[in-house]
Amino acid sequence: MTALGLGGRATIDQVMPSVAAALGTPGFADTLGLPEAPRYVIFLVDGLGLDLLREHADAAPFLASLRNVEDVVCGIPSTTATSLTSLGTGLRAGEHGMVGYTSRVPGSGQRLNSLKWDQPVDPHIWQPHPTVLELIQKAGIAASAVNDVKFADSGLTLCSQRGVPFHGINSIWERLDVVVDVIESATRSMTYAYESRLDHTGHAKGSASQEWRTMLTTIDTELADLRDELPRDTVLIVTADHGMVDLPMDGRFDVDSCPMLLDDVTLLAGEARFRHVYTRSGAAADVAARWQGELGDRVVVRTQEGIEDWFGPIAPDVRGRIGDVVVAALGDFAVFSSREFGIELKMTGFHGSITEAELRIPVLVAP
Repeated sequence: MTALGLGGRATIDQVMPSVAAALGTPGFADTLGLPEAPRYVIFLVDGLGLDLLREHADAAPFLASLRNVEDVVCGIPSTTATSLTSLGTGLRAGEHGMVGYTSRVPGSGQRLNSLKWDQPVDPHIWQPHPTVLELIQKAGIAASAVNDVKFADSGLTLCSQRGVPFHGINSIWERLDVVVDVIESATRSMTYAYESRLDHTGHAKGSASQEWRTMLTTIDTELADLRDELPRDTVLIVTADHGMVDLPMDGRFDVDSCPMLLDDVTLLAGEARFRHVYTRSGAAADVAARWQGELGDRVVVRTQEGIEDWFGPIAPDVRGRIGDVVVAALGDFAVFSSREFGIELKMTGFHGSITEAELRIPVLVAP
């Protein structure tokens, strides 16, 4: 099943505002129906798609036992930088501007990697909106982020969780202690924490691998321990930024082997499952037609016309970051470029596109 648009479905950008409302913060609405509580921990497990969790429920007995807020999706593209910024700002990609794993920097012709932050772009200008954490802290509720110390000043952190204390940790065990200490330090609070190992395992070994299942069990045990250590008046929310699909070798199309698809193309960005294709002025329709004609029903190819159902309302300074043509892969297919993104060919698990397996995320409530 493929989501050609998100329609009226709940999206990840509603999670933190709903928590803020459940904490009693003025100006926020609890659209997800969360329980009222004085303290919340929002714990994001990178790559834990809802379909994967349900398929491997036996490997995650704690998570599988929790109530889920049904029919929540991460948004499009289904990728970490976009989803974390949507979670952190309460906005869709077209508003906050983090439109993919990689995207064009308008006016420069350069490609920004939103995880490495490898261009001289000020994150405060690239993403100018306040974070939800920042807003609830201004309303008098303690707010903080707990994450690996290496992410403290990253571009993605400054775009998605800025404006509140950042507690850097160096180990998984330290994370549990720090989250509990931070929660216990205030009577009303929201704390955000992040876990990356499941996603890394999926990219390297695949989400169907035994290594992935083993990592899921490890994280499930850690989260059960965290719930046990948290004060009883604290609600733990476990969510994710996207799901994942594994790609066979025969589903990997190298665009560099088909030069006609690169005619009138000035830059490629995005990732294998969701390509931003930037074109010469006036060439978008022709480029889109060539890509659709060559790749057929293995992809959905769109120009920017009417693309708000994917990205949400698009701010004027964000539109130039989105591909003039956008190519979303379906099934077990993806578009690679061995010249530009050779490392992607070494991966097993992927995400970014518009399939349910990639879009559907859990919002698990552990009161």
